Amino acid sequence: MKPKDFLLYPILGTLFGFILLRSEVISWYRIQEMFLFDSFHMYGVIGSAVVVGMISIQIIKRLNMRDIDGNPIQIPPKDPSQVKRYLIGGSLFGLGWSLIGACPAPMFTLLGSGLTVFIIPILSAIVGTYVYGMLRTRLPH
Repeated sequence: MKPKDFLLYPILGTLFGFILLRSEVISWYRIQEMFLFDSFHMYGVIGSAVVVGMISIQIIKRLNMRDIDGNPIQIPPKDPSQVKRYLIGGSLFGLGWSLIGACPAPMFTLLGSGLTVFIIPILSAIVGTYVYGMLRTRLPH
């Protein structure tokens, strides 16, 4: 990693946080509206992200793009036998999202906007990630 990369990532992260804030996707009320099916706002944002992701993946594949170090970007196909794993993981992610009112990136944006209560879920996520890393070899995959 080059020293200039250490400046690029905080700048991009700050820009991403600003976009999350201005688009209201970090609003607990918007998230509640989504889970209660009262508003299309969040579904529109998420749907747009999925479409942009699909187009981006196709561009990466068709142009044989390379990462910042010059290595080819490889996207391995998903194993259909792992559907159960994805359903369980997605359900846990959605449960945490609905209980906390934010997914990982917005938690940092909310903390940065002054809601210090999000220190607790951020620390919990960090501890959970660390514990998973320690137990990963013992868990079914």
